[in-house]
Amino acid sequence: MVDIFDEVDEDLRAERLQKLLVRYGSWLGGAVLLVIAGAGAWQAWKWNQLRQDRAVASVYLAAMRDAGEQSEPVAAPDPKAAIAGFAKVAASGSRGYRPLAEMQEAALRADTGDLPGALALWDAVAADAAASSSLRSLASLLWVQHQIDKGDPSLLAARLAPLMSPDSPWRPLAQEAQALLDLRQGKAKEAEALWQGMAQDVSIPTGVRERASAMLARLAN
Repeated sequence: MVDIFDEVDEDLRAERLQKLLVRYGSWLGGAVLLVIAGAGAWQAWKWNQLRQDRAVASVYLAAMRDAGEQSEPVAAPDPKAAIAGFAKVAASGSRGYRPLAEMQEAALRADTGDLPGALALWDAVAADAAASSSLRSLASLLWVQHQIDKGDPSLLAARLAPLMSPDSPWRPLAQEAQALLDLRQGKAKEAEALWQGMAQDVSIPTGVRERASAMLARLAN
């Protein structure tokens, strides 16, 4: 008796499945086609993205060669070509390369006398949420360093403040910039206190400690 009931139950299930296929078969087929089409579109998008990334990387490396930043440059540096190359990379919108290209372009512009152009690029990177926090902080630091002798002291100090926090990787350089800014404003005691702390801090780079000691010696004379 159990076998008979099992057979009847199987027949009923098969009949229900057949009715479902007749009723919804076209929808299921369409869903399968959509999945296949979606997978194909995803693969096409990934291939196109990879192609674009490779193209951007090629332009970036060419700009690095023009800037003379390769370990074995094949020709004399060409700053103008390098600036144009980095600008092209930045304009491509690639999240990975854009802030790096802007930083490289800014450094070249500063070296070739275009300080306003460099400052604008550093400012853009500092405000770029897609860039890493360390890179944004470095951009702010460079923005301050390159106008420490002429920029608005209050604006410069405001940009340095977050960089001087204990967890900032740029803290020693930010303190050094703040000390120079204090000295420029006639705050010799504040500058001396910062340099004194840097000169005694063995955790910061040797170069920064040596410069701090040199500045303390100059103030003592």
